[in-house]
Amino acid sequence: MAASNEIKRKIAEMSPWFHNIHLPDGTQSAPDHFLGDFPAFKWREMDKIIPEDLSGLTVLDVGCNAGFYSIELAKRGAHVTAIDLDTLYLKQAEWIIGQFGLENKITLRQQQVYDLAQEDETYDIVWFMGVFYHLRYPLLALDILTQKTLDKLIFQTLTVPGEEVLESAENYDLHDRNMLLEQGWPKMAFIEHQFNNDPTNWWFANHSCIEAMLRSCGFKVTHRPGKETYICEPDPKNRSVSRGWNESEYLSAINKNWEETYQKKTEHI
Repeated sequence: MAASNEIKRKIAEMSPWFHNIHLPDGTQSAPDHFLGDFPAFKWREMDKIIPEDLSGLTVLDVGCNAGFYSIELAKRGAHVTAIDLDTLYLKQAEWIIGQFGLENKITLRQQQVYDLAQEDETYDIVWFMGVFYHLRYPLLALDILTQKTLDKLIFQTLTVPGEEVLESAENYDLHDRNMLLEQGWPKMAFIEHQFNNDPTNWWFANHSCIEAMLRSCGFKVTHRPGKETYICEPDPKNRSVSRGWNESEYLSAINKNWEETYQKKTEHI
């Protein structure tokens, strides 16, 4: 009882919590969460798709928050690198990880998703849930994560309602813009001010746009376990444009010398 009271005191001390995590003693970090048992119900959508044994695999958890997904993946044997920018979330995650005794399986880092472009590490699985719509530069982040993903990208974002997908042509005339108004054309809605009292909610994409962006980044969708969740794999038949004709723009965006890169490539031709 004393231990449980101490855990409840610690939870209250570090509030507010966005992840409701069920601790080993049965205590929950946010039992009255406005979304319900979040993000456990999201995890249950993917439970049977993610292999039960992840031993030896590496995972990057982008926007780890208090560490719910990192913990579940580490329980299955993965070595997890969990990143977030928010100091409170990282403090919560550090304490929670200690409660599960997973300190040797999860590495916490405070950084932006864009910082990953300056690192050489790649990961078997990249976990990218609940972050995309918070980013001012979302497609750049997705291009960066393309370079980091070896096997699977787990992608989730808030969406514009609708499942329509327009089969578009390879090219359109400059004056043929009415197509852009068609249902199912890939679209992103920009939030100028706030959505749900949150100024970091910048973009809501429709389903067609999500699939189009993922293809543009060299991924193919293999499963859709939930309405807004996409399990993706690198598509060897569809190279990311950031690794092809648009590479110079990508390199400039991540502050790398694209002229030097092209000079090195030319030397090997």
